Amino acid sequence: MRRFTLCLLAGAALAWPLAASARDGAIAPAPAPAPEAPAPDAEPAADPVADDAGNDIIIVGKGQTRQVQQLGQADIAILAPGTSPLKAIAKLPNVNFQSADAFGAYEWSQRVSIRSFNQNQIGFTLDGIPLGDGSYGNTNGLHISRAISSENIGRTLVSQGSGSIGAQATNNLGGTIEFFSSDPKPTTALTLNTSYGSENTVRAFGRFDTGVLGENGPSAYVSYGFLDTDKWKGYGVQRQNQVNAKFVAPVGPVRLVGTFDYSDRREQDYQDLSLDMIKRLGYRNDNIANNFPLAVLIADTGANSGYTGAIKLNPAAGSVTPAPYANADDVYFDAAGLRQDYLASLGVETAKDATVHGALKAYYHANHGQGLWFTPYVPSPSGVPISVRTTEYDIHRKGVFGSLGTTLGFNDLTVGGWYELNDFRQARRYYALDSRTTPTRSAREFQYLPFATQWYNTYQTDTVQYYVQDKIALGDLTVDLGWKGFAVTNKATPIVSGGLASGRIQVKDFFQPHAGLNYKIGSAFELFGDFTEVTRAFVASATSGPFATTQAGFNALLTTNKLKPESSDTFEVGGRYHYRGVTALLAGYYVDFSNRTLAQSVGAGIIGNPAILSNVGSVRAYGLETALEAKLGYGFGVYGSYSYNDSTYRDNVSVGGVVQNIRGKQTVDTPKHLIKGELTYDKGIFFGRVGADYMSRRYFTYTNDQSVPGRVLVDATIGARVTIADRKFEIQANATNLFDKRYVATIGSNGFGYSGDNQTLLAGAPAQYFVTIKAAF
Repeated sequence: MRRFTLCLLAGAALAWPLAASARDGAIAPAPAPAPEAPAPDAEPAADPVADDAGNDIIIVGKGQTRQVQQLGQADIAILAPGTSPLKAIAKLPNVNFQSADAFGAYEWSQRVSIRSFNQNQIGFTLDGIPLGDGSYGNTNGLHISRAISSENIGRTLVSQGSGSIGAQATNNLGGTIEFFSSDPKPTTALTLNTSYGSENTVRAFGRFDTGVLGENGPSAYVSYGFLDTDKWKGYGVQRQNQVNAKFVAPVGPVRLVGTFDYSDRREQDYQDLSLDMIKRLGYRNDNIANNFPLAVLIADTGANSGYTGAIKLNPAAGSVTPAPYANADDVYFDAAGLRQDYLASLGVETAKDATVHGALKAYYHANHGQGLWFTPYVPSPSGVPISVRTTEYDIHRKGVFGSLGTTLGFNDLTVGGWYELNDFRQARRYYALDSRTTPTRSAREFQYLPFATQWYNTYQTDTVQYYVQDKIALGDLTVDLGWKGFAVTNKATPIVSGGLASGRIQVKDFFQPHAGLNYKIGSAFELFGDFTEVTRAFVASATSGPFATTQAGFNALLTTNKLKPESSDTFEVGGRYHYRGVTALLAGYYVDFSNRTLAQSVGAGIIGNPAILSNVGSVRAYGLETALEAKLGYGFGVYGSYSYNDSTYRDNVSVGGVVQNIRGKQTVDTPKHLIKGELTYDKGIFFGRVGADYMSRRYFTYTNDQSVPGRVLVDATIGARVTIADRKFEIQANATNLFDKRYVATIGSNGFGYSGDNQTLLAGAPAQYFVTIKAAF
């Protein structure tokens, strides 16, 4: 591995002279990347164009009245194939992305935050279709890695503030991340990619484009993606099958656009760790899916010692946990997440520069999922001291959204709306095991015939949202004025009552204003500033939101008038510079966050105790963001960003009569300092990239008594591309965590507590290496 690492770095350093010595011949360099695409318009959610971002490392929102950046397909393609597009945006200012796997796609560990707002407070859309609030528990959407293969994403828009008021989201307190699929290619094409690498990783992707059929006719593509990889520690696999399809059909002045996406993802989990477990057992401690008899013995001793509270089924096993483990939570037999999704849409849209511009789109999303844990806390009726505990999800979402706008003098007026009905069912069930020597159920299969249902609830969420925006062009000054409003009604109805809350709540806020301005100073400089007020709707679920507590706790929140929706006021000001291959950004912000709701985890996550919800009052955040990109000539480019964030709780909170002193403490999972940088090369045959990512200390308790240290991670890519008789070929080598850093990636996997160590950490993947061959015909 060390020799491979040295070769990888040497290859990146030697790429330029090798390219400079290339001569014309039978093998010619592939065409250079396309020219830079224009900056996105003010409301990208209604923008039908999904072009690549060109050969800039980033586009820093030129002409925008708010803080926004755009990434193109090239930013994803240079990463290891199958990498989550969320990992690609991690280099942007104040974006904190973490995952325990090399691809950033392992959903239990996947976390993204912006300016101290976690993923549940960030809006996500794909071609305008709402993807929900980013929860692992699948309450109102799906992760982008399941919605579309990364190879089919044309561009990504990231708004670090509260984001576009036209986005289909009712939770975007801390920004929006908007993904746009690429359009079908104008000519018939076949793309094939195959990868192999560490942990027996196999990644395959194929896409067929029909090209334009007839003169100005329809075009379409269909793709299939497959990923299979062993876990980097322990035993088990993570596997996904994915199908994407899209068609575009011009009809007079508009075009019809339809999409279909299918995903089947089955991933065995890594063991959640605590600081104490890391000290005693090391970062590589993991589930023992290869040793069921040992898991049974640990469950027996846990029951005999009273640790798990389970019935003593085998007193002869004693009460001493087998070394090196100290208790039944140090290691479980197995765990997994299973998800099947169907997502379809059909719409009509005008050209973005049409005199009367707009779009109308309908969508449908169905999901069936199970999260599995082989738990020693509930024995099987057969006498096996372990059962399979599931949290089960079934989503049926249907919605429609659209916008209509026109130019009147120096005003560009746009109005839009969105309606969604989400029928969601969630259950906690237990399934029996029939043998003490071999597991009779697989963690990678959906479970049937439970012996017990702890709770089973239905949740219905009705969402109505509208917005109004006026973009005023006054020469070098552009002013954005507008507002959005929504009414979101949540209902929880028990089918099998298990003590969780039921009832009805509603958040209604029909005026959430937005104002911004952009002033150009010559052709290179511009100043911008904006203000946005946002309210977050509640989520209806047994595992997140106000219903994820007991009925008594829910009633207390209502009767004491503490159950208020979270809201934020965001102020931004900054400047941009773009001239002769140099792009620079400097921005500052202040956020006043009110009625923040914290959920205190109680006991080990595998037990599934209801969380204790608390309104902790206000949070104040302020900070600085800066980024610099420069094209150095001869194919070289450099990019760097630095972010400073000071985010603190402003009030102490009383929980169960005990005052928790959190005032002035840094918000959890919020590093104060983020530094990102990368050196790129792309000229002629060869290309390469070396990127580094520094993150400072993060706290995982509200009182800041527990934390994980900062770390630096380095990734690298080298590759070569050629064209032979109009056929394009490419080979690419990727290294993640190049210097094999041992570190904690995800914190809060089982929630956060007020103080003390907690089994809520996930170790980051070690150095891994992948080679990909790409061909286009």
